[in-house]
Parts: sequence; structure tokens; C-alpha cells
Amino acid sequence: MTIQVGDHLPQATFRVMGPEGPVPKTTDDVFKGRRVVLVAVPGAFTPTCHRNHLPGYVTRRDEILARGIDAIAVTSVNDVFVLDAWSKSAGAESIEFLADGNGDFAKALGLDMDGTGFGMGIRSKRYAMVVEDGVVRVLNVEDAPSKADMSGAENLLTAL
Repeated sequence: MTIQVGDHLPQATFRVMGPEGPVPKTTDDVFKGRRVVLVAVPGAFTPTCHRNHLPGYVTRRDEILARGIDAIAVTSVNDVFVLDAWSKSAGAESIEFLADGNGDFAKALGLDMDGTGFGMGIRSKRYAMVVEDGVVRVLNVEDAPSKADMSGAENLLTAL
């Protein structure tokens, strides 16, 4: 079953890059007591993610935060080392990158997709959500992984 607006996020543990290397971070660590924009992409460095989706959140970051958002986080079914490299490559160090390396979070949300036909394995669908204290308030899911319209920064701003 796919998560819906009004649902609580499931408990999961991400990996983030800390000063000494990878560290675990739970959904409570990320979302409890905060208003967070969570953006999910099928894969770091993939064309739509790298050229079309992430850049909007980097350039519109201040505008999004000015609307009462505490943080912007990006998640992908990639390992923490890939997400750390992507963050630096994209100039997105001010955005939180949450590695869902095994896809556990994507599966728990019901927002996983099978990319095995493209040699990518199980990945996350592309979406953007607004989460308030662990509760989904806005959920925009793309109908195709090659699109970044519904989940793009400009569209999300209209919901804030």
C-alpha cells in the first residue's frame, strides 16, 4: 500500500555522511519536530535527477525555507558514498542527503519501482513530499521516472 497524505512515515534508518564517515539517521532524527521537504530520486547522477530535478531544489532552497520549511532532504536508493559525492558535485551541501541503500524506506512507503530492466535494480519512484513532524502533508509522485514536473521545486512551492 502506498503512503498517503495524513499518514505517518514508517520507521527507517538512512545513512548520512558524517565527519568521520557514514552514520545512521532514523526517520525520527530527520522529521521529528520539523517541517521537511523530502525529495526522492531514482538515482544520483542519472540524467533527469542530476540535470532537471536536484538543481531546482538547490537554486530555490532559500525560497522554500522562507515558507516555513526547516530543511530539504533528498533520498535515493544509492549508498552514502555516492550521495555524498553527488551532493558535492551538485553544490548541494546545504541539502540533507539520506542514503536508502537497500531501498527499505522506498519499499515501506510503497514508492519503490523495479528498474532491473535498465540494470538499476529496485529504486525509489520520483516524488516530493512535505512532512510535518513525521506526517505527510503534501505528496507529489511522478507517473514516470523520466519526469520531474509534479515533484519539481517550482510545483512544490505552489503547495507551500
